[in-house]
Amino acid sequence: MMYTKVLMALFLFAVVLQVRSATVPPLPVQDDYNPLLPNQDGKSGSSSNTYSSITYESTSSTLTPTTFKTISDNVKGTTSVPPTTENPATANCPDDVDCSLLGGDCILCWFNKYCRYGSTQSAVCSALDGVTCINENGIRNGNFTKEYKCAYCYQLHQSNYTCSQVNATCTIKTAPRQYYISECTVHDNILCLGQRTFKKKQLCNWTSGYKWSTALALSVTLGGFGVDRFYLGLWRQGIGKLFSFGGLGVWTLVDVILIATGYIGPADGSLYI
Repeated sequence: MMYTKVLMALFLFAVVLQVRSATVPPLPVQDDYNPLLPNQDGKSGSSSNTYSSITYESTSSTLTPTTFKTISDNVKGTTSVPPTTENPATANCPDDVDCSLLGGDCILCWFNKYCRYGSTQSAVCSALDGVTCINENGIRNGNFTKEYKCAYCYQLHQSNYTCSQVNATCTIKTAPRQYYISECTVHDNILCLGQRTFKKKQLCNWTSGYKWSTALALSVTLGGFGVDRFYLGLWRQGIGKLFSFGGLGVWTLVDVILIATGYIGPADGSLYI
């Protein structure tokens, strides 16, 4: 029995020693250590910011210190100021003018969206940031009023906005008439509801510069030589008309009638001017 107790005591003593040897040592850092503050290593006269760190790797039951390294980062006292850029939306806006003279792209207005279509309304407006103006009361960048027609921008008459040029693949001589999608922008002096730039579906109506009067004059005077067909870009028919002397006059007479009625147009499918 005594030998059993001795063996048990020795076994417990060995287990305690094993546990103490596996204990993780404390981190070697000083009190009140802040990793964000420089020069905390107790040394004086150093201009570099020194940070000490210990990295651990995970094992089955303990954390073992594997690397002890010092990272030195010389931080110079430099500051950078972001470049100032001008707002492109207000680059063309005038400064120090009457607020009522500012265009729609230079002001911000509050509209009555429940107004009656086509009626004349008054909107309260203010200049955008970066634009200076003087209102009717002599106050710089104060609120002011502007009149507008109660309608969304895409509902305005076509004379109030400008649309981009059409796609050259759009042809006129087709049935039914083709449409194209154009991007339109309201004139600067016009106020309207909604977006000032919008897309609109329009009939294909582009022109390449061919004049109807010129084509008719050439058909009457020089049609026997196919000049009218050459002018409109119909060079194959022009060659046939030239070598047949205008179809002995019959072809010339027919072309005069067809051009006069607008049945024959430019070869690229555009409209006459």
